[in-house]
Amino acid sequence: MKISIQRDKFLAGLQVVQSVVSTRTTLPVLSNVLIKTGDGTVTLSTTDLDTGIRTTVEAVIEKAGGITLPARRLFSIIRELPAAEITIEVDAKLHASIRSGNSFFKIMGLAETDFPPFPKADSAQLFKLEQAVFRDMLKKTAYAMSTDESRYVLNGTLLSFKDNKLTLVATDGRRLALVDHEIEVLKTSEMDVILPTKAVNELQHILTDQGEVVIATANNQISFTVGDTFLVSKLIEGNYPNYRQVIPTETKERITLERELFLNSVRRVALLSSEKSNSVKLNFGKNILEITANTPDVGEARESLAINYKGKEFATAFNPEYLADPLRNLDTPEISFDFTDELSPGVIRYNKPFLYVIMPMRTA
Repeated sequence: MKISIQRDKFLAGLQVVQSVVSTRTTLPVLSNVLIKTGDGTVTLSTTDLDTGIRTTVEAVIEKAGGITLPARRLFSIIRELPAAEITIEVDAKLHASIRSGNSFFKIMGLAETDFPPFPKADSAQLFKLEQAVFRDMLKKTAYAMSTDESRYVLNGTLLSFKDNKLTLVATDGRRLALVDHEIEVLKTSEMDVILPTKAVNELQHILTDQGEVVIATANNQISFTVGDTFLVSKLIEGNYPNYRQVIPTETKERITLERELFLNSVRRVALLSSEKSNSVKLNFGKNILEITANTPDVGEARESLAINYKGKEFATAFNPEYLADPLRNLDTPEISFDFTDELSPGVIRYNKPFLYVIMPMRTA
């Protein structure tokens, strides 16, 4: 194999695929990127057997072929090369010579036949939506995924294709984020699938503000085609809990808050919450919200916000990180915070099909 390729294009392609590479693997080829020539292009592929990604980069093909090379080492080399043009030549012993300007590197590769093939999704169900919309939906929900491996079905995001809607849900049992978007879903194509955390994170890297994403599902696999990039992932097997039952059907109080003002106040006050209790208290009074944190051995913090509230006075406490997450990931100037009482879940909404349920914390 012999190719000439622009450094910046090659680097961008490697950037897309290298994060799938497993750092702990017993199969050496899983640490490698497969580089395979096409018609005026090279395809770069990586996999950890659960998630696979490939992308296509323009190149001048002088001699067709393929090789797998250590992905992270190759990325580090290409990033440091001085010249815009790179030549890669592979000999019969699978040694890859990389030349750029006055720089020369030789690295050992493994045969392309060692690289595991990507699964083929035959007779897949297809869905399409704008990349910008899907990226925004992931941004508004992904932070609520669980990291507790004992509850593996929560270690991902639910994608529900039903009633001509795509619904994304993420929860860790203490908070829940949900967002809807209208898309065309045939009755025969309705389904719920759980997308693992790694695939969710990869999608957030590769989705852009332009063009469509094509989603295909088949045989416990899901794939996403985003321009020249293709991502495939195994799905999490199991039944997602009935998330509808934790969403309060009615609440007594609705308080409108300036999102950024509220977020900044929570972040500042949280500086004096302790690791042990890790809570901030919201005290609602007549036209005022007082946000407080108190740690006996450290000190206390207090901030007041003017609000439009005429109801009865009450106080409730929340984990400050859980409170800040949705505020950080929304782009609306105002949110509404719905309450029933001190010990019931709070619900954050705004004028789009989004909601966030947060469980209060018991305080002494």
